[in-house]
Amino acid sequence: MTMLINFQNKLVPVYFSTENKQPVQKTLRLLSHTLELKIQNGKRALKKCLDSLISIEIVGSEAILHSKSEDDSLALSLY
Repeated sequence: MTMLINFQNKLVPVYFSTENKQPVQKTLRLLSHTLELKIQNGKRALKKCLDSLISIEIVGSEAILHSKSEDDSLALSLY
């Protein structure tokens, strides 16, 4: 399943695996909240990843943040 979220004035696709047990809306709220906190208070490497974010993949309780540079991609725990 694929959804789009608005993050930093751009639409970012969020991909969900079929094995996720949490409701999609709850996961999207957690993801949005976590991303906003990280853009304000995160370390430089995380901010660099968020600045070049191209997609997000939700696997279990983690969000895999894919950026333009493969070296900047990160995994972020949602819970």
